Formats: sequence, structure tokens, C-alpha cells
Amino acid sequence: MAVSYLKKAVRTRQADDQDVQGVVGAMLAEIRASGEAAVRRYSRELDKWDGDIVVPRAAIDAAIARIPEKLKDDIRFAHGNIRRFAEAQRATIIDCNIEVLPGLTAGQRQIPVSAAGCYVPGGRYSHIASAIMTITTAKVAGVPNIVACSPPRPGLGIPDAILFAMDLCGADAILALGGVQAVAAMANGLFGLPGADILVGPGNQFVAEAKRVLYGPVGIDMVAGPTDLMVIADATADPELVAWDLVGQAEHGHNSPVWLVTSDRSLAETVLARVPAIIGELPEANATSARSAWDDLAEVMLCDSAEEMARVADDYAPEHLHVQAADLDWWLRRLRAYGSLFLGEETTVAYGDKCSGPNHVLPTSGAGRYTGGLSVHKFMKTVTWQRATRSASRVLGIATARISRLEGMEGHARTADVRLAKFFPDEVFDLSPTDGAA
Repeated sequence: MAVSYLKKAVRTRQADDQDVQGVVGAMLAEIRASGEAAVRRYSRELDKWDGDIVVPRAAIDAAIARIPEKLKDDIRFAHGNIRRFAEAQRATIIDCNIEVLPGLTAGQRQIPVSAAGCYVPGGRYSHIASAIMTITTAKVAGVPNIVACSPPRPGLGIPDAILFAMDLCGADAILALGGVQAVAAMANGLFGLPGADILVGPGNQFVAEAKRVLYGPVGIDMVAGPTDLMVIADATADPELVAWDLVGQAEHGHNSPVWLVTSDRSLAETVLARVPAIIGELPEANATSARSAWDDLAEVMLCDSAEEMARVADDYAPEHLHVQAADLDWWLRRLRAYGSLFLGEETTVAYGDKCSGPNHVLPTSGAGRYTGGLSVHKFMKTVTWQRATRSASRVLGIATARISRLEGMEGHARTADVRLAKFFPDEVFDLSPTDGAA
């Protein structure tokens, strides 16, 4: 049967892109023209911060001293898991070489970028985990210069726990900056720091737009939109867990959609009835955000089979995809489009968001159809090399000259011709792309 909607989104999650683009474009232009002075002015106006931009070592040490040991241990636990997963990824990225034909050796090298800029959100929530996810992964990749930034709070600066996490994970410098001005400062190498080769980390629509505009001369992890979640559930799922998992992600914000795809009408109806009460148990402003996201963007879809549920998931390509259904191995093999996959009721997206190991910087808005999330790979370049003997150059030169002339690229052809003439002066070669001697 066709997919049946028991609840349909009543609005889209699109921001007013035109307004955002105009604001960001103007800010980036001013920062290009005025540099650090413009950044400091935006920091005063937008972050209400007039303190140090580059956080001094003494301030970091003081913040660390104020943090309870239990919280430090939790952050160390998360850092250890994320580091170990990143190290396992790094072990799969290897140099190699092959003799393509006798005398021609070609290979690849894996080289980390020289400098990374890691953005750590710090608005309504203190995103400790984002500091761990971005900085740790860059460190494991071997990036020699890592700059991290996070919005300072008026009169206080960056929250202590975020500073501890940034320092623990290996940031070489920390900037008390948020928003567009932070991204631009890292990209342009302001405040005596190296310019970033790549900018990574989640942020609001202004941060995302700044990264999009800067992309090209500077690399980025992805253009990310609001976070999203899909839960796939069959009759074996626990509706209470499903309902809480949906609400837990909806609290991100009013523009964060959550979707339930199920083959069991009874479960769907139970979840629909339970979610409003669960939202009511949250504190403010979490409840307001979750309620808006649920009322306006959430969808509940009823499907006829596991295969139909899988097709819906592949079509939506959710950032987070949580399967609470029988035969988890089948789902692992079958599903093809998502940012990160969570299998079984024993895990939950919050584990991945905070401390379990795989990265939580993930593709949103359907981008899971063509890209994965932040990983060690994002901080590394796969570059190639080749070396040839003269005998190999003979074979390569003949084919190169002929193909180049067929394409009309005579200069390319001549670079092969002169080598054949130098290395094999006593031979005459047929270097025409058609029949007949050169």
C-alpha cells in the first residue's frame, strides 16, 4: 500500500535564507576590509563581550580549577570514546602504491591539512560534546594547528566546561568568539593565528551561511541545517521509548523535524497520544522548542512492510536514523541514506550526540544521500604521485601524444614527443591519432 500519514508537517523548516544571506555577506565584507577591528566590534555588539578574544592560559587554568571532578571524569569518558573511534577510522586511511604497468609506479599519500578551525556552539545550550567531536577528530588526523572558538557569555566568557573540553582535546588556541565573526576570524587567520584550511562544527543559520560563502578557498565539513531524526519502529518497539526519543531530539529547536515510520498502527497511535504529555514534562525553554517542532514539523507515517519503511528512510535521508525493530542486521544491510544509524532500543541518539564514539557532526536536510558526517577523513587529503622508467615512458608517451592530438591539445602532445625523441633517438614513432606516420 502507499505510505499513510497519521500526522503531516504543517510548515517547512526553511529559514528566511535571503535575509540571512544579506546579513552574512555584509559582515564578511566588513571583516575582510577591517580585520580584527571589525571582529572586535561585532563581538561587543552581538556577544556583549569586551574581554580577551584569544583566551589566555591563566583563564583556561582557572576555569579547569572551578569544574567538579565528576564532570571532568564524564568529559574524559566521552573524549576517550570519541578518540578511540577516530583512531580506528585513521587506521583505515593508508598510503599505497601499485606498479600500474612495468616501469610505472603510482601511489597515494594521506596528508592532514595544516590548520583547522573548530566552531563550538554556545547559545542556549553549552555544547561540550561539539568541542570533543571536532577538536579530537582533528587531533587524531594529525592536524598541527587547531583553533577552536565558542561564543562568550556576557561578563563570563566561554563556559568553564567547554574550555576544559577544548583544552583536553588539544586545541592549540581558543577564541572567545561566536557567530559569523568567529568563522571569519578563523578563516582569515586573525589574532596572530594561522588561517584555517578547513572549518568544521555545527552552528546556527548564520554560521552555516558564513561557511557556505567562505567555501572554496577554505574547506568546510558540510553546509548543515537544523538537526533532524527519524525513528523506524515495528510492533516489537516500546512506544514509550519511541516517544521519548522523538521528543529528545525535538527539543533542539522549533525548526528541528522528527519523523516516525512504523508498520504498527497501535504503536503510532500510542506515540501520538503520549508525546504531548512528555513534552509537558520538560523544563522551559526546552518544552516550547519541542512543542513547536512537534506540532509544525513532525510526521508519523504508517507503512505496510519493512521494505516500505526502508524506502521512506532512504528518501528522507535523515541525519539520525534510529531503528527499533526486529532483525537489526537486516536493517544495517538494507538502509543506505543517513548521517548516523542507531540500532535497537538499547542505544539512543543522545548517546551518539554526547559520548559513545561516532561523530555527531552529521549531514542534515537530506544530505545523507551523498555525504557522511565529520570524520578523520575530512581533515585529510588523499594525494597521488607517480614515477616512470624510460621504458615505461616509451609506452606512455606514444599513447599520450596520440590522445592529445585527437583532442586538439598539441602542447600536451609535444611534451610526450620530446621525451620520446630524447630517450629513444634512434626510433621513429607513429604519433598521429589516425593511420599514418607522424
